[in-house]
Amino acid sequence: MTTDAPETKIVDSYRVACDGGEGALGHPRVWLQIPEDRGWAECGYCDAKFIHRDFEGRV
Repeated sequence: MTTDAPETKIVDSYRVACDGGEGALGHPRVWLQIPEDRGWAECGYCDAKFIHRDFEGRV
């Protein structure tokens, strides 16, 4: 059995919400603050990576 790679999302905001995106099979909604000097953050539940549009291609 293989495990799917975590999802990567390009976003326009430095504050984003993640709920796993799978309805009842997801996880509790968490709010993530993307550091403006780093440009990305990862969800502690599902490992989804959120990259701010200004950092696309640099991360």
